[in-house]
Formats: sequence, structure tokens, C-alpha cells
Amino acid sequence: MPKNTSENAVSALILAGGKSSRMGTDKALLCWQGVPLLARVCQVALQCCPRVYVLTPWPERYQYLLPESCQTLTEVTPGEGPLVALAQGLRHIQTPWVLLLACDLPLLNPKILQRWFTSLDGCETMAAVPYQDGRWEALCGFYHRQGQPQLQSFLAQGGRSFQQWLPTLPTQKIIVDAEAASMLWNCNSPQDLMSTEI
Repeated sequence: MPKNTSENAVSALILAGGKSSRMGTDKALLCWQGVPLLARVCQVALQCCPRVYVLTPWPERYQYLLPESCQTLTEVTPGEGPLVALAQGLRHIQTPWVLLLACDLPLLNPKILQRWFTSLDGCETMAAVPYQDGRWEALCGFYHRQGQPQLQSFLAQGGRSFQQWLPTLPTQKIIVDAEAASMLWNCNSPQDLMSTEI
């Protein structure tokens, strides 16, 4: 079972393949305090992980705004949801742990993410995910590569929901305090962007 939580044990996987239907435009490219949302999430991820991957059907669309140290992975089955995307990313990433992040989390705090990962030291778990209001905040969580067989089996049976898959694993609930709850806010609509950006 996973116990090694050194810095080199984790890579970040950022998902940038959503349709942004509620936003009405590609939200990965929208600016938050002058920085595109995807670039902002990449910058935070690089403070936590030595390797950062962006999984997207459109690598050429985002290449210009990514830090040089970020690597793109082409999503081969777009539109099937983030759980399928995680499965694809896990096939390419060799570190024991993956920090999965959505591209629309402008308030990410690297200190909180680092603290969460450090708390996994010695824990026998396949995932560690924030949990609040009865739901997993699955797109800001840690997933171990040893969970791949369970994930592939779940997908083969038609499963597509993190909310249904995570309870089948040894999953550690990350306690969400007020600071973390603010960090987990995601931007889904133009109104969100206008009402919150300073």
C-alpha cells in the first residue's frame, strides 16, 4: 500500500477538456487577475510537484500559455468526463501519486495542497480527496496509481462518477476548513468571474 509521500512521489494532472457550456467560452483561456485560468493552475501546481501535465483534446490551443516545464497529453476520448480523463492520465504518469486538478480553480493555495499531501505520509489509502457537504471535491484530490485496476473495472461496468467510484476505494477524506473551502471555489459562469475577481 502507498506510503511514500516525498515530493518526487507526486505529479500534477490538470484537466482542460471540458465544454465550458455554462461559461459560454473556453474558461481555461479566461483571465483571472490578468492570468489565464489554466496558466494560473499550472503555476500553482509547479509549486507543489516537479512534474505537471495538462490533459486536453486541444494541446495546440494552450501550448503558448503554459510554462515550459509543463507537458501536454492529448486526450484521446474527449467528452467522456473527468473520471475517464484521470484513467488516461494515469497511464502516462509514472509517479506513485497524481494530484488531479481542474483548470478552473483560480484560488488554489500551494501551501494547503502541500499540507494535504504531507498528511498522507504513512497512510494506507488509494485516494485522498476533500469532502464537504456530502460530496467529494474530486477535481482537487490525490490519486494513487495502484488504484488503476479498480478504476478500469469501474469504467468497464459503465461507471463515470467520482461520487460513486471513490467509496469503493480505501479513500481518505480530507477535512475542509474555511480556508480550504474558499480555495475549492471554481468558476463556472461569466457572473462568477465578474462577481468575484478583484
